[in-house]
Amino acid sequence: MPPATASPPDAPPASPAPKTTEVPAPPEPVVPSAPHPFTARDLLAMHRIVELDPSPDRTALAFIVRTVDLASDRFRSDLWLLPAMGGEPRPLTSGPASEHNPTFAPDGRSVFFLAADRGDVQIFQVGLDAGSSPVQISQLPVPVSNLQLTPSGRTLLFTAEVFVDCPDLACTKQRLRERDESPKTGVLHEQMFVRHWDRDEDGRRSHLFALTLGASTPTDLTFGLDADVPPPPFSGREEFTISPNGEFVVFTAREAGRGAAWSTNLDLFAVPLAGGPLRRLTGDNPAADVHPRFSPDGRTLAWLAMARPGYESDQRALHVAAWDASAPDPLGPPQRIAAAWDRSIDEFVFDPGGQRVLATAANLGQHSLFELTLPSGEVRERMRDGTVSNLVSWGEDAVFLRQDLQHPAEVHQWSRAQDRVIARTHLNDRTIAAAQMGAGEPFEFVGAKGDRVHGYVVTPANFDPTQRYPVAFLIHGGPQGSFGNMFHYRWNPQTYAGAGYAVVMIDFHGSTGYGQAFMDSIRRDWGGKPLEDLKRGLAHALQRYPWLDPDRICALGASYGGFMVNWIESEWPDRFRCLVNHDGVFDHRMMYFSTDELWFPEWEQGGAYFDVPRNHERHNPADRVHRWSTPMLVIHGALDYRVPLTQGLATFAALQRRGIPSQLLVFPNENHWVLRPHNSLQWHETVEAWLARFL
Repeated sequence: MPPATASPPDAPPASPAPKTTEVPAPPEPVVPSAPHPFTARDLLAMHRIVELDPSPDRTALAFIVRTVDLASDRFRSDLWLLPAMGGEPRPLTSGPASEHNPTFAPDGRSVFFLAADRGDVQIFQVGLDAGSSPVQISQLPVPVSNLQLTPSGRTLLFTAEVFVDCPDLACTKQRLRERDESPKTGVLHEQMFVRHWDRDEDGRRSHLFALTLGASTPTDLTFGLDADVPPPPFSGREEFTISPNGEFVVFTAREAGRGAAWSTNLDLFAVPLAGGPLRRLTGDNPAADVHPRFSPDGRTLAWLAMARPGYESDQRALHVAAWDASAPDPLGPPQRIAAAWDRSIDEFVFDPGGQRVLATAANLGQHSLFELTLPSGEVRERMRDGTVSNLVSWGEDAVFLRQDLQHPAEVHQWSRAQDRVIARTHLNDRTIAAAQMGAGEPFEFVGAKGDRVHGYVVTPANFDPTQRYPVAFLIHGGPQGSFGNMFHYRWNPQTYAGAGYAVVMIDFHGSTGYGQAFMDSIRRDWGGKPLEDLKRGLAHALQRYPWLDPDRICALGASYGGFMVNWIESEWPDRFRCLVNHDGVFDHRMMYFSTDELWFPEWEQGGAYFDVPRNHERHNPADRVHRWSTPMLVIHGALDYRVPLTQGLATFAALQRRGIPSQLLVFPNENHWVLRPHNSLQWHETVEAWLARFL
């Protein structure tokens, strides 16, 4: 972001200083109220806002606030309410249960949500009046997730994990009980996935159910479908939508059978809400079709589609088609909107008239808000700076979460009438005011192939331009990702700034937000152009910012960034005083044969290992260990099935056998990310101690 003293020309007009919201303090962690350098405890002290849901009449907004409870080493989630016409947000629920998936009733007088209260996750309802107590709506045999409500308010939609051939939920519960009570623990697999992300597969699928209010037995709308709704591991209730007349549900699923682990062919399906045969809507596209949305009048279905099979980071383009449920094929010919626009959409919503769509997309180190006109495809940038997420329609306006390098996500509203963005919540103002942070600034330089490449520099807290500061050189994962203008909860540059380090981050070839060709360019070149960009970007930053100390630099990265740390150890070993590798790839051969989603290495390296072994070996750190010499801290989660633990163990073994100063930190209960509060503190303490040792 620009220096704190400057405002970009397209920034929204300045607003009066907001009144600080009174927020119940989390039980821990305690951070000083007096000014202090930003630390990992400040990260944990933030109120994390997620899952926005507007009332039908747009008089209120429900959302979830997550806070850390260090005593129980978990996050606690509570349901909050924000009045539309001014007023302060307030919690609707509190206590040990964690709520999520808020969904307003059609009359706007109550909110349905999911929570676990002395048992499995079930459906609850709470009124908006002060003092209202939640009432449990469902008592189903298995936990549920991904709650939505039909427009009439008479039927609840949710998903639940079931055995595909089970006729009801009780059957699934009985099978699980029998499995748990059996002395035999082996699981026989006939196809992949064997494990996915961080869980072992046991034959269950996530199915879509409809439950009429007052009834006890739901209908499995996807009965017999050997597919997950929504597709794991990261999809949620955004992957199914209900027609405005309440008659049909359109959802996303991957019905790939034995090819599930190497297929990105996600299709849209339609099913009557009353139950009935499924209809595949997008079978002609062998790539991913996701995020279906009906227009307000129900006559148009919109969705995001990729064009290339096997590529999870292909451009997500907006498509629309006429919808006629009475026709044998209810979906008309699809039309791609804004085909010449070189951005990939993450979220979108219709405006009330159905003639415009608001969308979010990565954009030059930001995650911006755009408006697309239908059907012409005219694109207008509505808000550029910062990172926008959780987009919902608010009449002619939009409500979303906005964050940047110095501010965690808060609810904001884009006003069409004023064409400006207004902050609607300030839950973290006090914590932010006490934490001394660094200022972020974007920069550009000429990278590989003569292309313009972008980066960010973040000053240390309490910056003095006459001093020289050691540097934390952060390398993002993905590789289709970005360390842009956002407030990250696992790789936040402010934790380094608070510890006295300057931070440099480069969006190398392969990064998101700079056009599809730039993102595609990393394919079969993991160690080529990106490494050249990192070298040129660091050299540019050192020349441009004389307060960066060129002799005290440590490089840190996770996932693809961890691979790049291993590759730097091989190809750039004399540049850094130390390295930090979190969940990084060490050996491409074993990575291919042990990871969960095979489409990823097959696309990135240009084919299966047994078909194109030279591609996988071209940039393989395991083949270059004889060049290693830089001290390295290795961190890995034992539940990481994307980059399995053996990759981290092998990295540490290579370092130890070479006699290179090294440490290995293993988290037995973490996946590809470090999520538990105490583990997060340990991660930061260990990393900062490693940097202090060498810098």
